[in-house]
Amino acid sequence: MARAKGAIEMRRLWIGLGALAGLTATMMAALSAHAFSGLDAHAHTMIASAIQMQGWHALALFGTGLWAPQGGRLADAAGCAFTAGLLLFCGAVYGIALYGAPFGGVAPIGGSLFMLGWGLIAVSSVRAR
Repeated sequence: MARAKGAIEMRRLWIGLGALAGLTATMMAALSAHAFSGLDAHAHTMIASAIQMQGWHALALFGTGLWAPQGGRLADAAGCAFTAGLLLFCGAVYGIALYGAPFGGVAPIGGSLFMLGWGLIAVSSVRAR
């Protein structure tokens, strides 16, 4: 019974984080279109890339929440990787584009975490309960 309750909580966590990531991706798209008009073309391209990755991985988190009861701990590990990837990759790209912040080395770590998350989902599909 305890594992079932924990699985439900993790499922809710991934769905909630996916929804939050989708919400903030939509917000960043609106800001990019209306409030960031003073940025150069390269900054807008970087922001568009981060928004796209954030949107895809918001859906990945949502899907992870739906898959978590069957995927078990590997699916939960994928959710962790997707969440950390969102924070590191998107956060770094937004920081560079908006503030010129020196986060260039952080973005590849976030991208690698995205790939790890997808790999964990793939492995969990083979080892599903």
